[in-house]
Amino acid sequence: MLQIDVDPVLVGIVVVLLAFIFLVYLFLRRTVTAFKEGMQGK
Repeated sequence: MLQIDVDPVLVGIVVVLLAFIFLVYLFLRRTVTAFKEGMQGK
């Protein structure tokens, strides 16, 4: 059985970073989409 000792604090930091990056991606995508629609005059 493979057992890997993982620091819970490190796992928490990685999860928070991934969630932050994902939210920034969604925000930027929404901003770019709204900007394109604004430029098209919709």
